[in-house]
Parts: sequence; C-alpha cells; structure tokens
Amino acid sequence: MSYPRHLTESYGLPVFTFPGPDDEGRTPLPAADAVAWRIASDSYEAEESWTEAFTRFTAAVDTSRVRAIVVGAWEEAYETGPADIIEALVGARAELPALRALFLGDMVSEECEISWINQGDVGPLLENFPELEEFGVRGGSELAVPPFTHRRLRSLTVETGGLPARVVRNIAASDLPALTHLDLWLGTDEYGGDSTLTDVEPIMAGDRLPVLRHLALRNSEYQDEIATAMASAPVVARLETLDLSMGVLTDQGAAALLGGQPLTHLKKLDLHHNYLSDPMKQRFKDVLEGAGVTLDLDRDDAEEDEWDGEVHRFIAVGE
Repeated sequence: MSYPRHLTESYGLPVFTFPGPDDEGRTPLPAADAVAWRIASDSYEAEESWTEAFTRFTAAVDTSRVRAIVVGAWEEAYETGPADIIEALVGARAELPALRALFLGDMVSEECEISWINQGDVGPLLENFPELEEFGVRGGSELAVPPFTHRRLRSLTVETGGLPARVVRNIAASDLPALTHLDLWLGTDEYGGDSTLTDVEPIMAGDRLPVLRHLALRNSEYQDEIATAMASAPVVARLETLDLSMGVLTDQGAAALLGGQPLTHLKKLDLHHNYLSDPMKQRFKDVLEGAGVTLDLDRDDAEEDEWDGEVHRFIAVGE
C-alpha cells in the first residue's frame, strides 16, 4: 500500500525531523514554535534510543515554545512498546506548557508494519496533557485507551490494521465535549480488529460528541453494516464530512446509505477504496454533486479475489 505515510503536518505546522546524533549541529534548527517536531530512533540496529534522542532534543530546543511533537520510530518497535517514551513525555510535561498536538507511532512499513507496531496504554498522555487539542496514534497491537475525559481535545485519530473492540468501546464511552474530528481505522480481525457494529453505534448516536463535525469510521471489513447504520444515525445531520473509505464497501451498503437520511448538507463524502459498481457511483454523483458535496469515489487499488466459488475483498490497510 501507499499508506500509512509519514505525517507531513501536525497542528497546522510542517513536520521537521530532529536530526540524528551524527549530525553534530550541521542542520540549522527552526524556531521551536514554527514546526511539529518529529523525534525518532531506528527500529533496527538503533544507534541511540528514542529517549536518548528526546534528551538531546530538550537540550537543543526551547521546549517551552514547542506546540507539536510527532513520535516516530523507536528501537525494535515490532517487539517493544512505547512505555519508556510515554514516561519520558509525561516526565517532561512541565517543560512543554505550549504542547497542543501529539502523535505516537509515526512509522511507515520500512520501519515497522502498522500491525507489528507494539503500542501501550496512552491514558497517561491524555491525562497529563489536559491542554492537548490533537492526539493521534498508529498501531493497534497492545493498544489501550481507557475511557477518559478531556475538555480541550478537538481531534482524535487512531490508525490501525486491527483496532480492538475494547478500545472502540472506551472511546465511545469517553467524555469529549470539544471533539470535532474523530478518525478510527477499524481494521481486520486477522490483526486484532474484533469490533462489531454494536461497538461503534454509540459513536454514531453522537450523544457524547456534541460538536463533532468530521467522522471517519473506515478501513473496516464490515463497512456495509456501518454504511447501512449511517443511513439513520443521529450524528450524520450535524456532520460536515463523513468518511467511510478504505473498507469493504459494496453496492449493498452504498445503496442503503444513499437511500437513508439526506446527505446533501455534507461538504465531503469520502468512500475511496471501494467495491462499488459504476452505476452506483453515478447514483452518488447524480444525487450529491449537484448539491455541492465533494465526493471521493476512487476505487484506488481495492483488491478482489475469487476462490472456492467465493469473492474475497480486502480492506486498504491490514498488516
């Protein structure tokens, strides 16, 4: 796949990778508040640990002005979780008063496949940084997100090839009064994505998400069920963008979505990586494009195979 990709922007700031230990000050550093700082080690044969890189970072940069941190690869991420990283960040919270955005696990496949990334309990980060406005994490293995209350968080992104049902349920049970953007990659049960429609239904009800404007429930094997439920989901009426992309969406779910409540108020409907017929795509265009809705109906490289008399379809990001 061409994604996941490295982040290029966070909190509206371009991502700048903090130089490695061999740079010896040759690369000029930008102003502390002008970029999102990507701090990384190497997954394989690392010369220094992530926490050692973070120590160099705090010595070289005015951390009181840092607004966004992107945690990249850490050593042996395919075997080791980020407990030390989380501890280091929490320990430095007094030195990071301006931090508003944090992303954990910005790795591409060459560093660690998404479903090989070992994660951990991110609750301490959400608890100890109450001023965060954006939080994201990549990788679902061993990921824990306890139910939490956060008054400032506006954007929550969880990118996985398999998102555990317990994490979906805990996010749905969290108190997030300022959240406008929620993006969940649900994944496949082959890599731990064992959620069902029941787990995401509280999100679609929207009771705990009073100001939600962008909802992505994507990369799912049960994308048809989600689309069908969205046809009458209360949260849809107040959304500006709805994203059901990257999953196994067929004409069945698409027809139910289009035949349900109006979608003409949306600014964008994203269904890319789909298994829709050309006539179904045309129906979406006929109904929504005239209303000014931006549509993404690209099939991309959605894969479909047939064996033993059955058609097998695949989500965009699994392993």
